[in-house]
Amino acid sequence: MAFTIYPAIDIRGGRCVRLTQGDYGRETVYYDDPVEAALEWVRQGATWLHVVDLDGAKEGRPVHAELIARIAAEAGVPVQAGGGVRTEADIERMLKGGVARVVLGTKAIEDPDLVRRAVSSYGDRVAVGLDARDGNVAVRGWLETTGARAEDVAKELADCGVAVFVVTDIGRDGTMKGPNVEAAVRVARASGRPVVASGGVADLADLIRLKERERDGVVGVIVGKALYAGAFTLREALAALDRAAND
Repeated sequence: MAFTIYPAIDIRGGRCVRLTQGDYGRETVYYDDPVEAALEWVRQGATWLHVVDLDGAKEGRPVHAELIARIAAEAGVPVQAGGGVRTEADIERMLKGGVARVVLGTKAIEDPDLVRRAVSSYGDRVAVGLDARDGNVAVRGWLETTGARAEDVAKELADCGVAVFVVTDIGRDGTMKGPNVEAAVRVARASGRPVVASGGVADLADLIRLKERERDGVVGVIVGKALYAGAFTLREALAALDRAAND
C-alpha cells in the first residue's frame, strides 16, 4: 500500500463543508456541490478521495448515500466513505453504489461481531475509523467520548480481521496545528495494520513527517482544511512527496 493523500470531502446539508474539531456549530462551506470538490481534487492528481456523511454520523444512518454514489461515479478514482454506517445493509448499499472502501465508526466499536461479518464478506473493502479525543475513542459523530484507548480498540478489531484503520485526532481536526503522528504510529504498532492518519495537517512538512513513518505502518493521510484554505495545493503536496521519496 503506497503512501496516499486522501483529499477530504465532508458532506453536511448536501454541501461540502469543514468542521473545526468536529464541532457542528463551527462549519465553513466550501462547495455547494461536493461533486465539484471531488472533480477538482482529481484534476490536481488525487488517486483516492475520503468522503464523510456528517449528517449520517450524527443521525446514525446514511443520509447522503445517493450523493456519495454520484461522487464515486463521476470522480473516476476510488472513494473511501463513511458516516452513519451501522448495518450490513448500509455497507452493501454503499459498495454497490460504487464506494471502494467503507469506513465503519461507531458501530465497529459497539458491535465487533458486525465487523467480523463485514470483513468476512468484503475483506479490505471495509475499514474502521478510530476517532480519538485525548487518546480515547469517540463515537456518534464525535459527540460522545468513551473510556477506551484507540490502540487497545485497534488491537481488538485487528483480531476481528480489520485490514486498515483511519485514525483521527479530533482535537487537531480542522485546526491546522499539525498532525498527531505518534498517535497514528501507536495504533499501527498495536494493531499490526496499516493506518491512514487524519487531523491537523498544516503544511507540506507535516506530510513529509507522516510519510517518514511509513515503515511504522502509516500509509496515508487525509487532508481537508489545509487544501480548502489554500495552505498548499494537492499538486504541490504530491510533488513534495515525490521529492521526499527520491531523496
